[in-house]
Amino acid sequence: MPDDWLRGLWPLFSPLRRAKPQTAHQISLVLKTKGIALTNRATATVFLNTERRIGEISPLIFGGLAEHMGRCIYEGIYDPASPLADKRGFRSDVLKALKDINYRILRYPGGNFVSGHRWQDGTGPRSERPRRRDLAWRSVETNQFGLHEFMEFAQELGALPMWAVNLGTGSIQDAADLVEYLNLPVGTSFSDLRAKNGQKKPYGVQYFCLGNEMDGPWQLGHLDAVGYADKAREAAKLMKLMDPEIKLVACGSSNTDIATYPEWDRTVLERMGDEIEYFSMHAYAGNRTDDTDSFLASSLHFEDHANTIAAAIRIAKAKNRSKHDVYLSWDEWNVWYKTEGDDGNWQEAPHLIEEVFNLEDALVVAQWLSTFLRKADIIKIACIAQIVNVIAPIMTKEDALFKQTTFYPLMLFSNHAAGHSLDLLVQAPVHDTKMYGGAAQLDASASFDPETGRGALFLVNRSQTQSLDVTLKWEDVAPEGFTQGWQMSGHDPKAHNSFEQPDEVTAHEIELPALEGPQTTLSLPPLSFTVLLSRHAPA
Repeated sequence: MPDDWLRGLWPLFSPLRRAKPQTAHQISLVLKTKGIALTNRATATVFLNTERRIGEISPLIFGGLAEHMGRCIYEGIYDPASPLADKRGFRSDVLKALKDINYRILRYPGGNFVSGHRWQDGTGPRSERPRRRDLAWRSVETNQFGLHEFMEFAQELGALPMWAVNLGTGSIQDAADLVEYLNLPVGTSFSDLRAKNGQKKPYGVQYFCLGNEMDGPWQLGHLDAVGYADKAREAAKLMKLMDPEIKLVACGSSNTDIATYPEWDRTVLERMGDEIEYFSMHAYAGNRTDDTDSFLASSLHFEDHANTIAAAIRIAKAKNRSKHDVYLSWDEWNVWYKTEGDDGNWQEAPHLIEEVFNLEDALVVAQWLSTFLRKADIIKIACIAQIVNVIAPIMTKEDALFKQTTFYPLMLFSNHAAGHSLDLLVQAPVHDTKMYGGAAQLDASASFDPETGRGALFLVNRSQTQSLDVTLKWEDVAPEGFTQGWQMSGHDPKAHNSFEQPDEVTAHEIELPALEGPQTTLSLPPLSFTVLLSRHAPA
């Protein structure tokens, strides 16, 4: 059926666009009154069993990256000149929006920025902090927001800090000194300096990244796989001598297109896998060729990427005859393709890659989060890059912000996916895509918490034109009922929010389906993301 079939009907729905929420039932009623039968539909079935579990969902997969890049820090989370700033200079409206997303871990201070960063620059009185050239983004760094400010900010959000150490221009001694400054009790040089700077009690930071994207020639201090692994191994040794309780993340490949992928990953894991707890993955998805069907099948690539690095972990473990487990930290991920440029022209807080996200971008973000659930046995940390302004779910100006389309899947997953990820059996129509071959029309993931009896189901209808009637069948014990549901959808994959129209694409509550024994059916409109919460009897 041609793509313009639904577009031709869209004027009939104008009352529904003004009166939200839109439901498939309402749309059907409009069509019936016009004498039109809604025939462009397909069916799918999802089989659920609360005992068939993939793994425990780590809350740390709901994390973010706060990098000194563009306007993420300055004019983003920290903006003393804004009328919305609190006495610390933190934007109160940004804090509220970030708390709504419910981030559990924040990676800082980069990103590429970290490979030239001197952590000491962000300590001590602000009036004495140096202004430096940030060579990564060709910007001027004022260091008015630094180590102590970030720790206070993370604590305000209730998020664990994950510090990236400079293994580009920095030394292994610098990395060890940072651990001493952050985590050791007073009595030695750097811990005493922390106390002098106003924080006597150790911060107790648990998570540290051993550099950033060291496989990339663009990285300051770039190393090959052997050189990086050897430097990171020695840094890890010193850092854990300072604090044996810390958990370390080594650099994996920066993307799947770089020539050294996945050999880089195998080499690093074989040479230093026993020294780390996590291994990083980075990836950005895009739709540069305007091939929406392929773009909406991106989760096939995400899963292949995760499977490849998980295999590299297993190979390295077997080759080294190791009993040590390493998990994945997907600590940079997002959609990014509309904006280019990394040249700040030596300005403070330049406008860099301030992407405007649309409906199809949000559907890809939802699928990425579902991938984390489907790989819950191996992916234990994930950080969307970034959290404000720079390819971010929140955009600010001096006196306002708006929430991008990607805000809503982040918020819904983070607040409702908990407990165990369920291994679903999905039967759905398959359509061909140019990039990934056959892709099921339905992308699905689910969580279940046996302690609370709460379940959550996350569904994306990838089709641009075809509704999908989905039957949910519980194979063990059906829920007692449904408690809430949300949906975001639209006819235009390019629809987006803005300061002028902040609610053009949002998630709205939907009418809950009725249970009929162990099953129910709900209708998913084209280009839609749906969340359904269920209530089971607690164990």
